[in-house]
Amino acid sequence: MTAKERYQLWLEKLDRDDPLYGELCGISGDEAEINERFYQEIVFGTAGLRGICAAGTNRMNTLTVGRATQGIANYILKSGEDPMRGVAVAYDCRYHSKEFSELVASIMAGNGIRSYLFPEMRPTPELSFAIRKLGCVSGVNMTASHNPKEYNGYKVYWSDGAQISGEISDGMLAEIQKLDFFDHFNRMPLEEAKAKGLVVMIGEEMDRQYLDYVKSMSQYGPEMLDRSVSIVYTPLNGAGAVPVRTVLSEMGYTNFHMVPEQEMPDPEFTTVGYPNPEDPRGFELAEKLGKKVGAEVLIATDPDSDRMAVEALYPDGEYHFLNGNQTGALLIAYMADGLSASGKMPENPALIKSIVTGDMGAVIAKQHGIRVFEALTGFKNICGKIHDVERQGYHYFFGYEESIGCAPGEQVRDKDGVTSAMLVAEMAAFYKKKGMTLRDALFELYEKYGYFSEAQVSIVREGAEGAAEIGRIMDAFRGGKPERIGKFAVRKITDYINGYQDIPASNVLRFDLDRDGQWFAVRPSGTEPKIKFYYYASGACSEEADNLVKEMREAVDALTQTLV
Repeated sequence: MTAKERYQLWLEKLDRDDPLYGELCGISGDEAEINERFYQEIVFGTAGLRGICAAGTNRMNTLTVGRATQGIANYILKSGEDPMRGVAVAYDCRYHSKEFSELVASIMAGNGIRSYLFPEMRPTPELSFAIRKLGCVSGVNMTASHNPKEYNGYKVYWSDGAQISGEISDGMLAEIQKLDFFDHFNRMPLEEAKAKGLVVMIGEEMDRQYLDYVKSMSQYGPEMLDRSVSIVYTPLNGAGAVPVRTVLSEMGYTNFHMVPEQEMPDPEFTTVGYPNPEDPRGFELAEKLGKKVGAEVLIATDPDSDRMAVEALYPDGEYHFLNGNQTGALLIAYMADGLSASGKMPENPALIKSIVTGDMGAVIAKQHGIRVFEALTGFKNICGKIHDVERQGYHYFFGYEESIGCAPGEQVRDKDGVTSAMLVAEMAAFYKKKGMTLRDALFELYEKYGYFSEAQVSIVREGAEGAAEIGRIMDAFRGGKPERIGKFAVRKITDYINGYQDIPASNVLRFDLDRDGQWFAVRPSGTEPKIKFYYYASGACSEEADNLVKEMREAVDALTQTLV
C-alpha cells in the first residue's frame, strides 16, 4: 500500500469529529507531507516508539499508541505472567504525554491488566525503580527523552526494570503487527478502572523510596565533604526539578541554585529549544546564573531526567562542558575509591559500557580490579546485560555510555540522571574539601592514566530521503573496507552487522588504526534521523591526543565525501 493509499484509508475510517481527521484534511494535496506521515509505520525500535506528534502511521498519536498498547497487552497475556502484577506507567512534560499515559492505563485495564499510574510527571529512573519495587511485569513511560518539542515517545520496560530487548521486544512487535490501527482495542474508562482496582494511583510513597535509594548511593560522610560548594542545576523544564532539589536539600547542600526559567514544566522548551544536555547550548542560562552566584559546577538533566551532563569551572574563569566519557571516568574513579575505602566494593565487580564509549573509564576500572563488559549502544543493552553478568558470578558496579548516560546502581536499570546529579554534586563537594575542582580531578586522572581525547560528529538527514542517504553511507563504509584513513593504516575492521563475540547483531562499524587507543566507529542513530561518527585517541599529553583525533576526523570526513 502506498503512502497516499494509507492516507485515504485513514480519512475513510476516522470519525469526522476526531481531531486526527481534521488534521489530515488540512494536508490534502501536500504530497510531500502525506508521504512523510504515511510512507512507513512508526518503528517499534529502541525499546518502543519515538516520533513527531501528528496524524499518520509514521507519527505519535492515539491510534499508533493505542495499537502498540493493545499489542503489548496481548503479549503480556500470552507470556504466562500474572496480569495483576501490573504495569507501571509514567510520563514527562511533553504534549500529549499525560493523555497517552492514561490511554495506556485504560487499555491495559480493558484487558484485565493492572496499571500503577503516576498522577504527575516523574523521571524515567523512578519508573525503572518502581517496576522493581512493585514487582511489576512491565512498565511504560511516555517520553521522547531529549528530542525536540515536536516529538513524543513510548519507552517499554520488562520486569527487571530494564528497557525491553531481544525476544521480548520481538514478541511485542509481532503482536503489534497483527493489529490494524482501526481494530477495536479493549479499553476501560479510567474512573471505572480505578474503582475496580485495575488502575492504582501511586506517588508520594514511591517518591520517598526512590529518593532514599538515591541518597543511599552517597560515597562519603559529611566530614569528607564541603557542602557549601556552589552548584547550579537546570532540569530543562523537565521531571528532574523536584527530585534533584529535594535530594540535595535533604543532604545539606546550602549553595544550590536552580535556573528559574527552566524550573517549571514547559512542553515548548521556550528557553532552550532543543532540550538535550549533551548539547552545550542547553547550558546557556545555567552559565549566566553560574557566573552570577559563583558556581563551581553546573548540572543539567533532560526532560525525563535520565540523561545528566556537567560543566565544570576552569582556571580561565569559564565553564567547560565535560563529555560523557569524561564524566563517566570521573564517576567510576570516585565511586571505586569510595567503595574501596568503605569496604563496600562488591565481590567481582563489573562495569558495562557501550561499544562506542571511550577507553578511559575501562582503564580506570581495570586498575581497581573491576571486570569490564561491553554492550551495544543504549541502556536497554547496557542494563539488559546485568542479568548475564550476574549469572557469571559478577556484581554490577556501574554502567555508562559516551552520550552522557550513567546507571550508577543496580536498583535502577536505566540511565539515572537524578542519582548521577547527586553524585556529581558530591564529587564537587569532596574535591572542594581537598582544595580541588572537578577540572583538577579530571586532569589528575589524565596524569595517572594517560590523556584521552574524543570527538563525535552527527550528520542529520530527515525523512525518507534522509534515511536512504544514511543507508548509503553505511553501505559505502562497509563495502569500501578502506586500508588507510588519511595517513593512518587501518589495523582492524570490526563489523557488528551479524554480531561479534557476545555482542548481538547491530549496524555498527569500528575501525582500529595503527596505534593503540586510536579508533573510530560509525552507526546510524536508533532514535533520531542521524548517522554518528565517534573518534578516540590517547597520548602522552593532551595536545598529542587532541591532534590525533583532529587528523583522524579530517581524514574520515574526506573519505566520506569520496564514498557517497
